[in-house]
Amino acid sequence: MTRVAAWVRRGGAACALFLVMAGGVLAAGSPALDNRMRGKMDAPLTLIEYSDFTCGYCLKFFKETWPKIQARYVETGKVRFLYKDYPRADQGPGVTAALAARCAGDQGTYWPMHDRLFAADGRLDVDTYSQHAKAIGLDQAQFRQCLRDASHLKAIFQDRDEANAWGFHGTPGFILMRTTQQPTAKNPALAIPGAFPFEAFEEEIEKLLASQGEKSK
Repeated sequence: MTRVAAWVRRGGAACALFLVMAGGVLAAGSPALDNRMRGKMDAPLTLIEYSDFTCGYCLKFFKETWPKIQARYVETGKVRFLYKDYPRADQGPGVTAALAARCAGDQGTYWPMHDRLFAADGRLDVDTYSQHAKAIGLDQAQFRQCLRDASHLKAIFQDRDEANAWGFHGTPGFILMRTTQQPTAKNPALAIPGAFPFEAFEEEIEKLLASQGEKSK
């Protein structure tokens, strides 16, 4: 039994699932992917997070687990990381925060806004978004217009639909898969339903790297 499965079972939830799905990852070179990707495009593995800026467990992952994944695997070129939106409500701060991040992404600063939103101690409102936008040097008028137009709204909920198709019905949820292959019955993707400790991610990443003849060190 893997650590993911063991931890999930101890928590009383369903065991981590291996799922097959085609077309779950944006194509290379997509502007939407470039905005919300960390790491090298050609990294052997891809880790996708489906998340909500209002989610306490998502914040726990961001503060405690993400820095270790970033240092060990993303910055070393082993894993590329994709952030996708899963607002748990159809309206409210989870949706507006996702819009703020994407509007910042239109000006090439998705990640600075993303990180500030998670570090905002729950202060997710238009005034806070404007303060962040000013701090990271955005064109204020363009940013405010983007929020009003909400042109990214459809794409945000498409991310949520995609997460549901993987089998997620809460946040955060993660998909670990080979970058160059769509999941198949022979080479499935691993769905990780929750903010597990770094060691759980480490175990699954190492196993998948080893299966490709890669070494993490």
